[in-house]
Amino acid sequence: MTSKGIGKTTFAWLPKVIYGTSSLGNLYKEMSFADKLAIIRACIQHAEGLAVFDTAGKYGAGLSLESLGAGLKQLKVDPSTVLISNKLGWYRIPLETEEPTFESGVWKGLRYDAEQRISYAGILSCYYQGNQLLGDYPAQLVSVHDPDEYLAKALNKADENQRYQDILEAYRALIELKNQGKVRAVGVGSKSWKVIQRIAQDVELDWVMIANSLTLHDHPAELLEFIAELVAANITVINSAVFNGGFLVGGDYYNYQLVNRETLAGETLYKWREQFWETCEKFAVKPAEACVAYGFGIDGVKAVALNTSKAEKVKDNVAMVNRVIPMEFWDELAVSGII
Repeated sequence: MTSKGIGKTTFAWLPKVIYGTSSLGNLYKEMSFADKLAIIRACIQHAEGLAVFDTAGKYGAGLSLESLGAGLKQLKVDPSTVLISNKLGWYRIPLETEEPTFESGVWKGLRYDAEQRISYAGILSCYYQGNQLLGDYPAQLVSVHDPDEYLAKALNKADENQRYQDILEAYRALIELKNQGKVRAVGVGSKSWKVIQRIAQDVELDWVMIANSLTLHDHPAELLEFIAELVAANITVINSAVFNGGFLVGGDYYNYQLVNRETLAGETLYKWREQFWETCEKFAVKPAEACVAYGFGIDGVKAVALNTSKAEKVKDNVAMVNRVIPMEFWDELAVSGII
């Protein structure tokens, strides 16, 4: 362990649906503040108990944080009724190029750029900047965001080892924040569950957020075994991006990468989706309902993080976790080889 926390945080209060906020950072399209405010209002209105928001400095170079904090304040939401998870590792900086450099082609209409800061001091700078942008609603759940991407940038094995040490130092800082009572829980958010597995061996985590890796389309058996291990260790599992970045429900991006239909991989993805949709239509099940039911129904998963760019969909998102889907539907997917 890099540092010892004050004990595992229990998540008995965790709602089934956590509100993702990448759309508040202008993911894929630029949105007006009025539209963002409507989304935040709907989230508060339809929350089952505590309203939990998941955000990150990477979402629009801090725009999601800024929009969420401003929206909650304008709606005069009591800070004690909301809980914010801030995935840390990206720090807002001035925009000095035509397009932001931190992630091209995904975020629209930004006025700032972001740089990755994963280290003891770097993660603290992200934490304090994030709280400044959030205003009256400081983050209570913290994590290192996309440690897998940080490791993937390594030039060689020595660089990879140093980068992993940077991650461990970042967690030393976060656990100190927890021990000081400034945050309630420490976790990790990553698209690579194997990186989560590695970190969980060295860091006393309270929760993990698995993104893009545990969906109706992609659910390796070894990942399911790892989730069982997390549950046995009293680590809460949150499943995020159960639509594979929106592709399973009609988007053109799979795991936030634009799919090229002209390639074999792209053609295969679209063919799979067509078969999946045909089965959904046959059983009068919405694709989104099937994705949420699968992602939430896995043993050990306590909540799903769902994001939307439309306020009117928030109510449906919350309701989807309680939708009962006939077993015949799942049997059909299995027999046809879709899952």
